[in-house]
Amino acid sequence: MIYLDNAATTKPSKKAFDRACEYVTEKFYNPSALYKEGYAVQSELKKARSALLSKVADELSFELIFTSCGTESDNQAIFSFAKRGNAVTTEGEHSAVLSPFGELKNRAIAESRYAPLLSDGRVDVEKLLSLVDEKTSFVSVMHVNNEIGAINDINAIAKAVKQKNSRVIFHSDGVQAYGKIPFKLSKDVDLYSVSAHKIGGLKGVGALVKRKSLTLPAYILGGGQESNRRSGTENTFGIKQFEYAAEEKFAGLKENYEKITEYREKLWSLLDKDIYLRLSSENGSPYILSVSAVGLRGEILQRMADDNGLIIATGSACSSNAKMRYSRIVLACGYKENVADGVLRLSFSPENTENEVEKAAEILNTIGRELKNRMK
Repeated sequence: MIYLDNAATTKPSKKAFDRACEYVTEKFYNPSALYKEGYAVQSELKKARSALLSKVADELSFELIFTSCGTESDNQAIFSFAKRGNAVTTEGEHSAVLSPFGELKNRAIAESRYAPLLSDGRVDVEKLLSLVDEKTSFVSVMHVNNEIGAINDINAIAKAVKQKNSRVIFHSDGVQAYGKIPFKLSKDVDLYSVSAHKIGGLKGVGALVKRKSLTLPAYILGGGQESNRRSGTENTFGIKQFEYAAEEKFAGLKENYEKITEYREKLWSLLDKDIYLRLSSENGSPYILSVSAVGLRGEILQRMADDNGLIIATGSACSSNAKMRYSRIVLACGYKENVADGVLRLSFSPENTENEVEKAAEILNTIGRELKNRMK
């Protein structure tokens, strides 16, 4: 089986898993316990916190709060700071941002505003800035789009937003960027969400990076863990496995970036251009290649691919529960419904091989031609 749905989730790193196992079998103590074994585990959490944070931010200016996932991190950021006036985001956001923004309006908390996308999936920065005014309290712009792979220059966007309204809290969903593309957060970014299972970590672990000078209210109340910002006994095993998986990914960040870029371009070069239209920009994340079998059903092709030993997606896995026929991201990029209906997302991992890429192209061409012939 060839797995090319790594934007949905990645296979956990066995090396990181094995290293973290001692926090299940031996060092299983509650980090909040007052005996020395508990203190020792708490110390290990601090090491993990520092290691994960230092990969993308200055530890003197930022800190990191552990959560259960990227979705929780997004929700905590939004509901903590979008509390007055209006809040601005983009039409290309993950549902973990769009759904809370919908609730801001439903609960009469703040007016929700949405900036359109450019044809390559990036936000139209000029139109985003036009939505920011003196009443804007919060802005959220995704770092890497999870369906198209478009990269937004969040540092530059955050700076421009702050120049227009210095009081705005700027957040970015970095789930598809962390451990995959090189970057460091600037002082203009206030909040940044990450997730373990996108880079070889385990499901059930995420984090919210925040600027230290920002006062973050408690989101989950209880025992006061995470410095009273997110109560609940910490998942020490999952957190340490996240730390070790991130260590692996960042150690090979540049090498993997170059290798995955070659995979993406090779796969595209081998696809039948009479069937597939490229949607992902060459300047986007190399980890995601979105194409459209124009006039065909992406959902049918996905099932045919699965039957032939290739696992791919038609878009975001989190959107599948919404029973949406057309990719809203692709529609937001300005494409017509016949393009949005045929979307396939191919997402890579450093564990993929060149042979898998070649075989995947062969399968996609075969099933694409077969379905196209059926439609005649």
